[in-house]
Amino acid sequence: MRLSWLLFLGFPSFAVAYESNPAFDAAREVLEIHCLECHTEDQMKGDLLMTTREGLLHGGEGGAAIKPGSPDESALIKRLHLPADDDDRMPPKKKSEPLAPDEITALSDWISAGAPWPDGEILAPKAKTALPRWDAPPDPQIVSIEAFPKSVNLETSADFHHVIVIARFKDASTHDITKQSKLTLADASFAHLTGTSLTPKKDGSTSLKIDYRGLTTEIPVVVKDAEKPRPISFQLDVMPVLTAAGCNTGSCHGSARGQDGFHLSLYGFDPKGDHFRLTNEMAGRRINLAVPEESLILTKSIGTVPHTGGKLMKPGSPFYQTLVEWIRNGANYDEGEIPHPTGIEVMPKQIVLTGSDVRIPFTVRASYSDGTDRDVTTLSRFSSSNDNSVSIMAREGLAASKNRGEAFLLARFHTFTEGSQAIVVPADLAYQRPAFDPHNYIDGLVAEKLNKLRIIPSEMSDEESFLRRVYLDIVGVPPTIEERAKFLSDSRPEKRDVLVDELLGRKEFTEMWVMKWAELLQIRTFNKDGQQVSYKAALNYYQWLRERIAGNVPFNQLVKELLSAKGGTFSSAATNFFQSEADVLKLTENVAQVFMGTRIQCAQCHNHPFDRWTMDDYYSFAAFFAQVKRKPAEDPRERVIFDGGGEIQNPVTKQNMTPKFLGGPQPDIKGESRRESVAGWLASPENPWFAKNVVNIVWAHFNGVGIVNPVDDVRVSNPPSNPELLDALAEKFVSYNYDFKKLVRDICTSRTYQLSTRTNDTNVTDTRNFSHAMIRRVRAEVLLDCISQVTSTPNKFKGLPSGARAVQIADGNTTNYFLTTFGRATRATVCSCEVKMEPNLSQALHLLNGDTTQDRIRQGKLVETMLNEKKTPEEVISNLYLTVLSRPPSDMEKEKLQTALADQKAPAQIKETLEDIFWALLNSKEFIFNH
Repeated sequence: MRLSWLLFLGFPSFAVAYESNPAFDAAREVLEIHCLECHTEDQMKGDLLMTTREGLLHGGEGGAAIKPGSPDESALIKRLHLPADDDDRMPPKKKSEPLAPDEITALSDWISAGAPWPDGEILAPKAKTALPRWDAPPDPQIVSIEAFPKSVNLETSADFHHVIVIARFKDASTHDITKQSKLTLADASFAHLTGTSLTPKKDGSTSLKIDYRGLTTEIPVVVKDAEKPRPISFQLDVMPVLTAAGCNTGSCHGSARGQDGFHLSLYGFDPKGDHFRLTNEMAGRRINLAVPEESLILTKSIGTVPHTGGKLMKPGSPFYQTLVEWIRNGANYDEGEIPHPTGIEVMPKQIVLTGSDVRIPFTVRASYSDGTDRDVTTLSRFSSSNDNSVSIMAREGLAASKNRGEAFLLARFHTFTEGSQAIVVPADLAYQRPAFDPHNYIDGLVAEKLNKLRIIPSEMSDEESFLRRVYLDIVGVPPTIEERAKFLSDSRPEKRDVLVDELLGRKEFTEMWVMKWAELLQIRTFNKDGQQVSYKAALNYYQWLRERIAGNVPFNQLVKELLSAKGGTFSSAATNFFQSEADVLKLTENVAQVFMGTRIQCAQCHNHPFDRWTMDDYYSFAAFFAQVKRKPAEDPRERVIFDGGGEIQNPVTKQNMTPKFLGGPQPDIKGESRRESVAGWLASPENPWFAKNVVNIVWAHFNGVGIVNPVDDVRVSNPPSNPELLDALAEKFVSYNYDFKKLVRDICTSRTYQLSTRTNDTNVTDTRNFSHAMIRRVRAEVLLDCISQVTSTPNKFKGLPSGARAVQIADGNTTNYFLTTFGRATRATVCSCEVKMEPNLSQALHLLNGDTTQDRIRQGKLVETMLNEKKTPEEVISNLYLTVLSRPPSDMEKEKLQTALADQKAPAQIKETLEDIFWALLNSKEFIFNH
């Protein structure tokens, strides 16, 4: 029985279990490559099963497929010789080209020999790209072999684990060699080895040795409670079957209204409710205790009763047997406390596939609260973020490469979703890893990823491009002519590092990041339904933030102070964070999104379908903020924030939720408020999301795109493009005691940041792996400040003196037409999408026709002043280029502009032409974009 279950689960017995038979081996190669894709348990075209000898002898719609000893009388051979346009020809034309003569000969010789077939041997589909058997000569290109899982624990008589084996090559590519490897148990008395599947025999420990072409690896095997049965559990066995079969997805019975009168909770977030609907809502129909096989849940699933969702399982399959046994045992709900899943592990974590149709299987292991684990591969649902590059079978977890690109392969089990990174590169790609001199740890990690993608990074940016880029990014203004000359005349090799240090010490750096965090903290005035943040409160809040960033206060300390703040919104400015949003659930979501970069909104109503968060996670985290209270102060414009009583319930269980850190443990809150407790954890190394979120925000500012993008949408299904880089940046940030000025220095002094925007043939389409600098539109406030500086015209904003910069605006509601048009954040939400960086027609029209450019050129009188100083038109043009674009005009530009000036004789005409040139420079892409 156990063997049949393993076969149904897709765990075939491979060639390692028998003594080699040349005729069978040759025929097997042909059948697995050309025939098995259409003739397995899951897909029996023509009702023909070809995975076993019995299946071939039984045949399908046309009778037996083979007649041992008589190839000419075997239907299999006859169909191979049919004309190409015959519908009965095998393999079908749309599936494959005709078999080669030597392949047909291999099948004929095998049938002539009596169609020998080792006992218990089950064939499985095989890609044409599969590697040779384990006993082939060593391949010097293979550097190692790796088995998954890294260890096997077999607990109870029903347990099993399937092992997969991967070969890693010198060029970082990976290949599946599970079927080609030789597997041997050191002591076979402790466990059964069926192909690559392990089941228990008796308690003890041994090891599994894997051999492949001269390379070996071993994994430990531990057996415990080998004779102890494991009864079917509704929550641990039945619910996973319903999820794996797709019954409770949003497109089926898990939708808000259910399907065909039957409603299940989405992905099983309410097991008690689901049990009631299965057993009591339509007593005697969905579950038949007298005759379990006649239960509607089974007859619809196997297709004997019409079912909108189609056939989901087969009679006798493990899923079917699980449901039958549960119903036969009384269809009960679990009594008392039972072990619950605590997480899953998807293996391998990263694969590089060279060429198309390279296939890699995945295995999923779940950990449980009692310390046990299970192989839940067949109970998991798989998906790909990019089917054009890598597809994956939803139920089987077998990935296959297609076109060049990158994909993230997700596996979902219970409430957990984890994934693996997959890269596809062409097999015939001419590539040699380039020399890439790293400036710091960032460059090495970026180079490793680019090597896997076979992408060659761009060259370093020239001095002038770097100078303008780093000025705009760090201090938000272009370099002056004098600053440019100073930098270019510096002959020191480390002058770029020196410049970065100088800019980090300027007050404009502080102002840039105060603006950035003021957006996320929603510093703005409003008065709605009695809830308000007055201008005085908003200004105090802004000043509080500015003082801490200017004082280089460790960022975790700033956040801890913010989240635990109490008192008046005037006297204790940080309390305005809680005045900006009074709704407990919205406040909870804001905290998660701003400080952890994760959007948990979906988990308010059901378990998150694409992330790890459950309703329990959501409401347990919200419990930290359920006791935040507000009351009026003496000044009617002020509110007092304090902690009082208050609980929050899970709307499904109706139980008060105990505070629990999001993705972390349940704290023992003693001698502090709930907010103080969560503030201490959230901004600490124990919270892995905090440091990663901050470094991701900083990285995106300087590189145009986050390692996770969008930066505030961190979830399993939106993985980092370079996980190792994100981890390294976060570790450095923590080691710097959360000093993000040091983090900025690491980024800006890296070679990665200093690459040119000019692309090559290999990286022209890359937008996520930092192989070249991104061309980025300058954000609204910075662009207005740049225009103000180069035209010598001061700005005037509410509450600020004349000449203040737009980045210094404290109130999110203080704006003007230019800032609104160019996408300044209103600070009404915490979403990073509030800042609009995409160029549009309104922006172009405003620069072309609005007063921001034309009026400022006249008001600043820059051209007029230079002409009065007796500068020649050529000198004025050079000065304008250096001022606006931080570079002199090219020879071609000089020639064209001198031609335009040649016909202008009158001083007024010359002045007007030069102002037109000034206007053209302000409207140029080179000025509006940071490159």
